[in-house]
Amino acid sequence: MKVALVHDYLTQLGGAEKVLKCLASLYPEAPIYTLIYDKKTMGDEFAGHDIRVSFLNSWIFPKRFYRYFSWLMPLAVEQFDLRGYDLAISSSAGYAKGAVIHPGTLHICYCHSPVRYAWDPSFSSLKGFGALEKLLPLSKTLIHYVRLWDHMASTRVDYFIANSNFIAQKIKKYYQRDAKVIYPPVDTNFFIPSEESDGKEKYFLVVSRFLPYKKIDLVIEAFKKNGLNLKIVGGGPQKKYLKKIARSSKNISFEGGVSREKLRTLYQNAQALIFPQVEDFGIVAAESIACGTPVLAYKKGGALEIVEENVSGIFFNEQIPESINECVEKFSHIIFDREKIRKSALKFSEDNFLKNIKNFVEKTYENRD
Repeated sequence: MKVALVHDYLTQLGGAEKVLKCLASLYPEAPIYTLIYDKKTMGDEFAGHDIRVSFLNSWIFPKRFYRYFSWLMPLAVEQFDLRGYDLAISSSAGYAKGAVIHPGTLHICYCHSPVRYAWDPSFSSLKGFGALEKLLPLSKTLIHYVRLWDHMASTRVDYFIANSNFIAQKIKKYYQRDAKVIYPPVDTNFFIPSEESDGKEKYFLVVSRFLPYKKIDLVIEAFKKNGLNLKIVGGGPQKKYLKKIARSSKNISFEGGVSREKLRTLYQNAQALIFPQVEDFGIVAAESIACGTPVLAYKKGGALEIVEENVSGIFFNEQIPESINECVEKFSHIIFDREKIRKSALKFSEDNFLKNIKNFVEKTYENRD
């Protein structure tokens, strides 16, 4: 069976890229079609794979400004030549599912989300993206165009897989399609509890890209009030803004980007991970739980499928600093069992993901029309 993999863009290593990496391990001979490939950012993650890029992967379109060219991405993904394949698997939170698949080729889409800014008002504002805010007057027209294209592109998919029930509901709502839920992979062999019986230090943790919808500013405001230690891992467009609002608080530190080993240590030694955003799934929360560290999460989105109340964490009901601090206070009176926390994450293992994907693909391919 000749297989092609299609991915939105390789410009950062997030949950979607971890899914792609597992798919590539399942189909090592499959070329990876992607709109943009930033080798410097991705390092050796996809070294040795046949990466085929679009016309957007050019000096004319600087990779660091790829968000500016989102309106060209529908055109770019349609230029990929996918003739001659028996199976195409797209890994898509945006445009990959819109690749033109020829008759006789089965197209399965692992959907991380429908195009977020096209369907969700909380993503459609360009505020918080610096120079991109200048495009605000054009955004409504562009979003309308992308929304129409995205719905049309969904008809090119034969079968959808969703990364959570939360996203399966969105696929049903926006595309009128059913989706099989297969949770994304967490490296539970790497993200493990500390061998020390009580290695917890007196800090809370945020691990996130610095984007408006991540609501890191709310966590900062909460910890400015409660005075507890907070470590923030990550980077992104809101870096200056977040550092500015936190600069007078000695209890809040920015760790920047860290290695996997350092991240694991931070997870292991934290009192809890703070998870204030609505996510499609929330792989960071699952990694924390795999390390035996509970999660204090906003009660919406994919977190509801990861966090078990009073077993692997607790929820807060509003995205406001006061609600976060009430949750932190409640957390201080609960004793969590590290082994029970860890056990609740094992269903997200890479082995389970690969087994479920393989079974679904084989069954679907055998039963295709």
